[in-house]
Amino acid sequence: MDKPKRRIALGCEGSANKLGIGVIAHDAETGSPSVLSNVRHTFVSPPGTGFLPKDTARHHRAFFVRVAQRAIADAGISVADVDCICYTKGPGMGGPLTSVAVAARTLALLWDKPLVGVNHCVGHIEMGRAITGADNPVVLYVSGGNTQVIAYAEQRYRIFGETLDIAVGNCLDRFARTLRISNDPAPGYNIEQLAKQSDGRVLLDIPFAVKGMDCSFSGILARVDDLALQMEAGRTTPEGDPITPADLCFSLQETVYAMLVEITERAMAHVGSSQVLIVGGVGSNERLQEMMGAMARERGGSVYATDERFCIDNGIMIAHAGLLAYETGYQTPLEESTCTQRFRTDDVLVKWRG
Repeated sequence: MDKPKRRIALGCEGSANKLGIGVIAHDAETGSPSVLSNVRHTFVSPPGTGFLPKDTARHHRAFFVRVAQRAIADAGISVADVDCICYTKGPGMGGPLTSVAVAARTLALLWDKPLVGVNHCVGHIEMGRAITGADNPVVLYVSGGNTQVIAYAEQRYRIFGETLDIAVGNCLDRFARTLRISNDPAPGYNIEQLAKQSDGRVLLDIPFAVKGMDCSFSGILARVDDLALQMEAGRTTPEGDPITPADLCFSLQETVYAMLVEITERAMAHVGSSQVLIVGGVGSNERLQEMMGAMARERGGSVYATDERFCIDNGIMIAHAGLLAYETGYQTPLEESTCTQRFRTDDVLVKWRG
């Protein structure tokens, strides 16, 4: 009997407000990945509000079947072609994680396929490495729920620095609520577009909260919320200029991204790397990529990033990381196919890397 020319995984992601299901194939000889489908459906809450776990979980339950059917159809495969079902084990929001874990377990039972639980953060990293070709970079992982500076060593993704409170994406999202900015397609994206409308002359006084290799964003959020109140009251900058939403968004972005560049550069110096890979939803921000690129070039290095298809939560990153683990012999027994809101990046044995 001929050996299969490729292995195929279906990946299910639903740790936050994006339900993503995708199909990826690995060449059986070279291991090179091919994206066969990448389908996503986002729960969008009204302006000025966030997405509650119960509402997000209800959304994922309502759309899972049709998103899965489309992912299979777009990939041009049959159920028989699938080698394993991969799902996000954590970290993330409890309700949405549980909804997708139950659905993935159901598919594994219905189709009699092995199940593989995947760390969400490792999914981002491996997808970024596969798409960009970055060899052994320092990774800046920035999203709505996570902010970490990571480097690989001895079959673990080691965390060199992280947020001490809220994630940078959560800071941006919550400030978008203060300004009642639309959540469609994403609050952070809309903050970025507003920031581009600023002429850059007004850089408001915002705390620069770097503490060693770690960052803090809760105090920054409190400060920009206060500045938004001052704007509504008609107050001006010390130079007499009116404060605008564009100035607020510009100042917030410049401050938090400068913080991230600083701790990333420090990690690069520590491990002797000339590469930076930016992953996670905030990683699609053009200004962050620009600032990180300037720093990397000064060090004789380069920055790697992907567009929103791969940066923002998706099913193929779970399929890819899950298939890498599956190819080393790893499977998740049905009785252990749980999920958890807390799953550290450095808890994962990265057996597929030397």
